[in-house]
Amino acid sequence: MKVFQKFAILIIAFSFFGCKNKISKQSFLALGDSYTIGESVEEDQRWPLQLVYELKKNNIVLSPTIIAKTGWTTDELKEGINQAPLNFPYDWVSLLIGVNNQYRGKSIEEFKGEFENLLEQAIVFSGNNKARVFVVSIPDWGVMPFAINQNQEKIATEIDNFNQAIYKICVSNDIKFVDVTPISRQVLEHPEWIAEDGLHPSGEQYKEWVKEILPLFLNFNFYE
Repeated sequence: MKVFQKFAILIIAFSFFGCKNKISKQSFLALGDSYTIGESVEEDQRWPLQLVYELKKNNIVLSPTIIAKTGWTTDELKEGINQAPLNFPYDWVSLLIGVNNQYRGKSIEEFKGEFENLLEQAIVFSGNNKARVFVVSIPDWGVMPFAINQNQEKIATEIDNFNQAIYKICVSNDIKFVDVTPISRQVLEHPEWIAEDGLHPSGEQYKEWVKEILPLFLNFNFYE
């Protein structure tokens, strides 16, 4: 009888720790523009899909939904969200938007209001769980070959200004901010980080973005 009891205890303990290491499938909503939809890269090279792949290695399974389109500004993303069939709450929500506001010369003040509104929506989509919402910074497209004949210094300054506005909004709302802009500015040292269109990141660059995003998940306490 004692042997049986010890065996039963071992099975219960094994089952407990086994369950502890297994995380149920998590839903993930990624909101954005060309950088989220992965313009000029294969579908599996988009950063949300690469994130899914990397997390699976750590027994975290994400089921992604992407609402993003090349060229979208904040107001166009808002309209895209309004037209999309959403099944929220989602376990995780990301937001990356603003480069086309900068590219089209739109007012940064107007952007701030629209971005804050989008972030509020993202928080609602997470079931008001701010710990599961994160924002990704706008990369600097001015360093790309596409912009070789443009005022790259002006572009960099404007991108910084937009990102600073985003960062302040994130801080005031207690939302995690992932800064990938420094990575985007290293393409001269890493030409393989440039997609074939000479404007967007390649899958290799998105892989570097994912390295910055992963800790949000790997350091998260899923069992609270």
